[in-house]
Amino acid sequence: MRLVNHERDAIDLRTTPVHLGLGSRAKPVEGFAWDPEVLQAYSTAVAADGAEGRMVMIFDGDGPGDHWESHSAGDELVVCLSGSVTVIRDVDGVPDRVLLGPGEATVNPAGVWHAVDMVGPTSILSITASLGTDHRPRTDIRPTEHVGTPGLGEAP
Repeated sequence: MRLVNHERDAIDLRTTPVHLGLGSRAKPVEGFAWDPEVLQAYSTAVAADGAEGRMVMIFDGDGPGDHWESHSAGDELVVCLSGSVTVIRDVDGVPDRVLLGPGEATVNPAGVWHAVDMVGPTSILSITASLGTDHRPRTDIRPTEHVGTPGLGEAP
């Protein structure tokens, strides 16, 4: 995993997220994967951006999401590019559902657990805080263990 300066070619946001950092810098993240080692390397590489760093990525899918996630370091913007997606938030133990169609967006507040269910083939774009993301299996009521990026004040 490495951050690339001054990429001149097209970037496929489905496979190569872009990190938005301090100084209005946009850097593609080559070799990114949802793997604990890669996530740790990414967290270390962007730690200087603190809570202001953001990751931009496109996700394609069809069907219910398999995990909940929460971003302690900042809000997340979710944009439906095509298809239909329901964003489910766990607000004080009560599910809050927002249905999005193409061109519609919602903001998941910092620290709120949420999941996405895609209805048919769907593409979403997310802009997410780079630090402090936790995941838990969708079947669990409370997080028992997580994989994610360290939050503010946690060692990367």
